[in-house]
Amino acid sequence: MAKKIYVGNMSYSTTDASLRELFSQYGEVVSATVITDRATGQAKGFGFVEMGSDEEASSAINGTNGLDFEGRKLRVNEALDKPRTGGNGGRFRE
Repeated sequence: MAKKIYVGNMSYSTTDASLRELFSQYGEVVSATVITDRATGQAKGFGFVEMGSDEEASSAINGTNGLDFEGRKLRVNEALDKPRTGGNGGRFRE
């Protein structure tokens, strides 16, 4: 089963391809995505990598957390699921 990893403190010039290349040395990269601003297209400095297995994800986290990549020390850990809201923007309604 694939495991999603959060990658933070990335250079704003990091691309999906360079992220995929970095993590591919630790196993199968199912997906690698740099998060960008919808309006400007500018990278936000973080992204997500999905590895093919839990073991590969653990190896990738251990191998890249704190690594100097493109001039920045990466912060890498297991991605947490985004909490779901009731769909009303977090506002309470009676």
